[in-house]
Amino acid sequence: MIKVDRPIIVEGKYDKITLENVVDSLIIPTDGFGIFKNKEKCEMIRALASRQGLIVMTDSDEAGSVIRGYIKKIAGNCDIINVYVPCLSGKEKRKTKPSKQGLLGVEGMTKDVIEKALLKSGVLCSKEKNDTEKITKLDMFEAGLSGGGDSKAKRQSFLGLIGLPKTLSANAMLDVLNNIYSLKEFWAVVEKWHGQEDKN
Repeated sequence: MIKVDRPIIVEGKYDKITLENVVDSLIIPTDGFGIFKNKEKCEMIRALASRQGLIVMTDSDEAGSVIRGYIKKIAGNCDIINVYVPCLSGKEKRKTKPSKQGLLGVEGMTKDVIEKALLKSGVLCSKEKNDTEKITKLDMFEAGLSGGGDSKAKRQSFLGLIGLPKTLSANAMLDVLNNIYSLKEFWAVVEKWHGQEDKN
């Protein structure tokens, strides 16, 4: 399993499933062209990009190119690593017919092909995080961000403070937090947030 220190943007859920068997990272699907209308997801991608950069791995066809360009527009001048999978003819097993251009998408790539694409892009130089530093569900509970009657409102308040979409669920929030903060940084932000809450 390859440790990656920044989120990876892919097109769909099957691409995400394929990558989850190769990399250890937050993987965000755009739901194809659905990203164009999903303001909350765009905000989240922009926020993540500004903190740690992004990896974009879309299909090699025209649609993948359009989505890649849109992600670049969302991220602005943030650091983006573009990973390109090779143009291989074929059809994914779950599909009854090939794509419009007859090319395999990210979901149809083997583990070896994905690793080579990442290596070619320099992604394998990413730093590893110590698992003991990860934010856990218990930390979320102790911070008041999950498990309580008013946890949803508190999550919305906290997410507002750090500039992330207020609609994130507790689990989605935990994934995102582990990609932008160490455990120590998380508790520092929680302390700041509690200070603001006490003033209100």
